[in-house]
Amino acid sequence: MKILVINAGSSSLKYQLFNMESGAVLAKGTCERIGAGGTVTHKKTGAQPFFEERDLPDHGAALARVIWLLTSEQYGVIASVAEIDAVGHRVAHGGEQCKESCIVTEATIKYLETIVPINPLHGPPAIAGMKACIELMPELPQVAVFDTSFYSHIEDFRYVYPIPYEFYEKDRIRRYGFHGTSHRYVSAKVAEVMGKPIEELKIITCHLGNGSSITAVKNGVAIDTSMGFTPQEGIPMGTRSGSFDPTVLTYLMRTKGYTPDEMDDIINRKSGLLGISGLSNDCRNLHDARENGNKRADLALKMMTNGIKKYIGSYIAEMNGVDAIVFTAGIGENQSDIREEVCADMEWLGIELDIDRNRNFTRGIPFNISKEGAKVQTWVIPTDEEYMIALDTKRLAFN
Repeated sequence: MKILVINAGSSSLKYQLFNMESGAVLAKGTCERIGAGGTVTHKKTGAQPFFEERDLPDHGAALARVIWLLTSEQYGVIASVAEIDAVGHRVAHGGEQCKESCIVTEATIKYLETIVPINPLHGPPAIAGMKACIELMPELPQVAVFDTSFYSHIEDFRYVYPIPYEFYEKDRIRRYGFHGTSHRYVSAKVAEVMGKPIEELKIITCHLGNGSSITAVKNGVAIDTSMGFTPQEGIPMGTRSGSFDPTVLTYLMRTKGYTPDEMDDIINRKSGLLGISGLSNDCRNLHDARENGNKRADLALKMMTNGIKKYIGSYIAEMNGVDAIVFTAGIGENQSDIREEVCADMEWLGIELDIDRNRNFTRGIPFNISKEGAKVQTWVIPTDEEYMIALDTKRLAFN
């Protein structure tokens, strides 16, 4: 069985083709600059990468090129589209109706179109990707996997905001949470490698990248998460501010004359690590700058790690304990200094790192970086959202 996973962004389309018998990735690639020129990268396992500059006016054109590459004699891994059994789509936002992964229907797409106002960045490209796949591969089952669905069981006192309740009732303003597919994957994986049923564990998962979120998973169910109505809430991120006093926004709009769109640009694209450091949104660059005495780089990193630490502490309180902490995604998997800074001075809570393990281990596999005998196990686990999407697609399309 072969399943194609599609992740459509505003000007990009990423894809992976899985052999579900072995779990192997047969080919993967990215179409970028859709609507503004176009570039395509493609790689099949065991072969040299393919790259081209090619006009890609829309997501349909990008998908057509992907299909050509997957089936071409020189670059392909299948003889025809008929070898693909189903298509899985990453969808960032399912709103309040799409609480679980589902088969894509006309009704699904119509509903997702109604919630574009609360998901303006990720909604339209995901819908475009689904429509393009349906048009080009109408005979194949299409499955939507939502980042928000992992949080569908969070209780109302954790997802309702402390503003007039009518804004929730009429406008559906609430905490939705994001990165759910990643948090779902690594929480299940840490239970597997610990050899314990996830239904018996309290886990805190830290998805740390240019966008970052922290999630509390109790007995296999997400009970709280740091991101909210949008992926803006939570800790300081690469270019996003994370949480702060909302009155700052109205103050700046009144005194500086900023428009809502300008403020949105500031807090989403000019804040976070970049805004504080004035240097970079990349932790690696900030680490090097801090080593060379850059105080604002040091400040930016301390603000981020202190924010992560506070979420971990609050989730331990919410769950009445913790059995495992997981670091994943670009920063979480690769920045040993960030992990050490987050976990420092938490011995009383049972969180203790083995510094040598934390700095020296084989990348790309789950690894326990805890000190021997630590009450809480701390793990680095590579995330695999695409494989989780493929698993959901297989389950829904053929069971």
